[in-house]
Amino acid sequence: MARYLAGGALRVCRLQKSSLSSSSFYLARSIFNPLSSPPPPPPPPPTTTFYQIPIPNPNYSNTFTPTSEIFKFGCDFRSVAHISTSSVEEKNNDDDDDGDRSKAAAAARAVVSTSWIDLYLPKHVQPYARLARLDKPIGTWLLAWPCMWSISLAAIPGHLPDFKMMLLFGCGSLLLRGAGCTVNDLIDRDIDTKVERTKLRPVASGLLSPFQGLCFLGFQLLLGLGILLQLNDYSCILGASSLLLVFSYPLMKRFTFWPQAYLGLTFNWGALLGWAAVKGSLDPAIVLPLYISGVFWTLVYDTIYAHQDKEDDLKVGVKSTALRFGDSTKEWINGFGIASISSLALCGYNAGIGWPYYAFLTAASGQLAWQIWTVDLSSRADCNRKFVSNKWFGAIIFSGILFGRISS
Repeated sequence: MARYLAGGALRVCRLQKSSLSSSSFYLARSIFNPLSSPPPPPPPPPTTTFYQIPIPNPNYSNTFTPTSEIFKFGCDFRSVAHISTSSVEEKNNDDDDDGDRSKAAAAARAVVSTSWIDLYLPKHVQPYARLARLDKPIGTWLLAWPCMWSISLAAIPGHLPDFKMMLLFGCGSLLLRGAGCTVNDLIDRDIDTKVERTKLRPVASGLLSPFQGLCFLGFQLLLGLGILLQLNDYSCILGASSLLLVFSYPLMKRFTFWPQAYLGLTFNWGALLGWAAVKGSLDPAIVLPLYISGVFWTLVYDTIYAHQDKEDDLKVGVKSTALRFGDSTKEWINGFGIASISSLALCGYNAGIGWPYYAFLTAASGQLAWQIWTVDLSSRADCNRKFVSNKWFGAIIFSGILFGRISS
């Protein structure tokens, strides 16, 4: 074997690597079926592409980080250096290396970030599930809670809300949120490729074509129409009108620093629709304060959410309340929080709801205050953590309406 390797080594172009330590070791090249083809022509000058992917090792005590290095040559083989325990002097262009490392890191994150979609759904279905954000249910919760609030408020005093209606609105929230995400990804595919958090989305990454996205959107809207037709005529017209907001929302970040306010108008439409589905009409004294409270609530949580992307938004040239408020963000969202809680209190008073509602409203105020006072707007992880916690704010308000209506 040693003689065979030595003979084969005479036909290998020399690896020109300027400064690898003697402590590095390499795998020998692989030659596939050398007797089945004529001798290859003289190889061209070797071209080397250098990748570095950090290998985490908590027991590694050297000041240098171990690396896995792959050198690709113009010849029909690869040489792999597995572990290098000394530093490597890179002679390549620094910008190219940084770009290669960022691409490798993004690929690594995509591989590591798995969810139930990867475990349980067929491969050809997974991109569509990700396009509808089925692996991130927080958006569905935020869309569904105003609907549940409204349906519970419309219940007969002393009785539970209509469970069938709540189930229909829950399914509708899932479908409409997925449709909204699909519209957003189709319109923003040129922007998503430039933003670190969104560049791996199915349409932006090329996993799905725009035509496939449009077909999937049509499928979602068709299912949503089936749910809408279960409601009364007044609700059908009111629900269909929300599509104007759904389709126009992704464009708002190009024209105004207040897309979060427009999202509030869109996401809280269920506060109007839920009451109409039960009563067949609207009571402005109850549903308008409820709707306004939802809009201000959305301004709180989506402004916090927008702080995750503020650096990328500046580069791309899109607008948000995070950029509009800047260092004054906490003062602004504190005002929005007060307006939201005040509107909820007015809504409960006009609805004649029982005292448990106000106890839960106090608890919800504490949860919202905790978000605003403790959020670290310079930390993407903490902004996302506070944003996701809003599902509990919605649950507390729903519990208050539920118990308040039963006791009234």
